[in-house]
Amino acid sequence: MLEVHELTKKFGGFTAVNRISFEVKRGEIVGLIGPNGSGKSTTFNLLAGMFEPTSGHVMFDGQPMLGLSSSNICKRGVARTFQITRPFRKLSILENTTIAAYYSASEDITRGEAERRAHDALTLIDWPRAPAVRVDGLGAAGLKKLEMARAWQHSPSCYWPMKV
Repeated sequence: MLEVHELTKKFGGFTAVNRISFEVKRGEIVGLIGPNGSGKSTTFNLLAGMFEPTSGHVMFDGQPMLGLSSSNICKRGVARTFQITRPFRKLSILENTTIAAYYSASEDITRGEAERRAHDALTLIDWPRAPAVRVDGLGAAGLKKLEMARAWQHSPSCYWPMKV
């Protein structure tokens, strides 16, 4: 499903990721572990299209991913969350998830359909609170779950939670 071959990222004279290679098969759960500064975040940024690699290549479902924009990578079925969450703080959990559903849809959908998809994602992650609760009252664990619900709006076949 995901093949990474000798992926390298250099920032000037500093090598952040040096020839990393790995493969993730469909249905497999794989962790990326290492100390601070070892290149984990840079690797995720490369896979999600946020950084351009210095060398190497990445294949997803047999198709090359390098050079694609983050949005095109997402449309192919790759979702990613971030270590630092940035939801719309004055909106509810449901509204945050609905926005993600609306903007991730590959076709035009109504607000009602976006809300239905948002409810489905919140059910999928077993959301414990009422979806009308505002985001600004959530703790770290709640914000991570919200990130997952928003990421699921992209119907990912590959999902990278960032340091959950």
